[in-house]
Amino acid sequence: MSADGGVEHPHKSPADSATIEKIMRLCRRYQITLLLGFTTIAAIFIRIVDLGGRVFHWDEGRVGYWILRFHETGIHTYRPIVHGPFIPVIDRWLFEILAVTDATARLPVAIIGGLLPLAAWLFRSRLRRIEVVVLAVLFALSPLLVYYSRFMRNDVLVAVFAIFALGFIIRAIDTGKLRYILMSAAAFGLSFTTKENAILYPVCFVGAGLLIVDRRFFVVENKANMLRQWKIWLSSALSTHGSTRGNALLRITATAVGSGAIFMIIFVFFYAPRPELWQALSTPGQLPDVLRAGSIGAIEDFISMWATGERQDHPYLPYLYDLAETLVYGAPAIVTFGLIGIFTNRYRLGQTHRRPFISFTFFWATASLVGYPLATDIQAPWVGVHVLVPLAVPAAVGIAVLFNVIREGLENTDYVTAGLAAMILFTGVFGIAAANTTYFNSTAEADKQVLQWAQPENELKGTLDTVDAVAEANQGLDVLFVGTTPPNGNTEDLYVRNETSAAVAPPGGPAWHSRLPIPWYLERANANVTSTDPSVSTSEALSDPPPIVISKGHDQAEVETVLSEYQAFEHNFRLWGDRIVIFIDRDAMDNRTQESS
Repeated sequence: MSADGGVEHPHKSPADSATIEKIMRLCRRYQITLLLGFTTIAAIFIRIVDLGGRVFHWDEGRVGYWILRFHETGIHTYRPIVHGPFIPVIDRWLFEILAVTDATARLPVAIIGGLLPLAAWLFRSRLRRIEVVVLAVLFALSPLLVYYSRFMRNDVLVAVFAIFALGFIIRAIDTGKLRYILMSAAAFGLSFTTKENAILYPVCFVGAGLLIVDRRFFVVENKANMLRQWKIWLSSALSTHGSTRGNALLRITATAVGSGAIFMIIFVFFYAPRPELWQALSTPGQLPDVLRAGSIGAIEDFISMWATGERQDHPYLPYLYDLAETLVYGAPAIVTFGLIGIFTNRYRLGQTHRRPFISFTFFWATASLVGYPLATDIQAPWVGVHVLVPLAVPAAVGIAVLFNVIREGLENTDYVTAGLAAMILFTGVFGIAAANTTYFNSTAEADKQVLQWAQPENELKGTLDTVDAVAEANQGLDVLFVGTTPPNGNTEDLYVRNETSAAVAPPGGPAWHSRLPIPWYLERANANVTSTDPSVSTSEALSDPPPIVISKGHDQAEVETVLSEYQAFEHNFRLWGDRIVIFIDRDAMDNRTQESS
């Protein structure tokens, strides 16, 4: 008993109580930071768990093959058709320290995509606390963002780096700290190393910003007063960077020059050819050519491939419909809540409370929705990423509005309104959870609104594992592709006249691309590969077959009559309309099974 008759707590000293109270104060003070940290950890986990569970897509196989060639030879040059050099350069480093797997190849996209929730913190001066947290959660859990963060493509990388670049600009404006400009330049530099559509982001930023300025300028009655306010703001901003206007301009100029230098260093480092870049470091005379190749040369290559408009010569409306369909099926919550958010920002809150930043992101999302069907050369659901990232901001606002409606309804005993708002909110949350379960590693035709048509079915992955094992144990020729001409077609599939031509870009004719993503798996296994001429009869072509033979589905019956001792593994090679058949020698499989046991 204590002196006052109370019960003592021998295990809880005043010092312990003070420590607990201090921790609680810190938690309350940094609760938003902690929530964003936990959200980011969850986002990364969701993206890396079972990262190799889905078989490579056609595009992944194409890029992955050339990364393997880069890894083996040390030779790499920028090729616009496979987009920016960020993934090849980073993956090559990863392949030096980690096993060469589907998961390893996708890891940079997964990690960087998982960091997207942190971008919400940069907009904390333009969003309410609950909106910052909700935005981070949307970035972390949006099914389409999750799916394409688990995909070795550049679109998520572009979006992440670009929104960080914007966030740093916003922080620079809101705090007056010039270091954020340098950070923005670095983020922009990285975005430009990922994919050529990075240039559309500053275009959208400038366009959306001009719309905001235009609207604010022409809506107000006293335009002179607004101009005067802008002048005062500019003068105040200058005064924070130096004791005199001259000193301030000098600091700003130095920051601009430094930002340009940071951007170009990052740009040239990634775009410069290998191994010429490393050779130039020891032979300075080569440096001018390397620098030109990594800057002007890369820009010229980009213009010749993507900026002429030739690859965008297609009907507009089908591409717009395809993108809209992807957003409706793949991100209904962000679309719905985004519309709620922009509507309430425009009408519910009153004119004096409208926030330009919310309108800015909506203009940006709208420009992306309308513009990407013009800019892209194929119907590609992954471009939906570029609409969802900005649209997530008004979506966070919309969700926060529903939270407030629920709270106010409960406080005012308006249970009908609160219940309706809760129902809408619950439906959105449930939809996000269900969609992530569906799309996680999906290769099903039922999800074709979200998946790209060139995705093989997942069962192919198991067969290719067997192929790798048999090829590893075999001596001599491992794989024979049966060259073919599709029914009612005049193109050749699977046949490459000179297999050694696939060692350097471009590979041996368009028929090589009809094999994708299989070349990634065969190259990884160091398999010896050849193909048969479509003009040669099947019986003659297969007179001395290797342990693995691969044909298109329409040739299956004819090949089976020759390879009676082989087991056929039939797979959907695309989401619809295309089949691949892999024949494996039963004796080779049995021998491999016995060796492994």
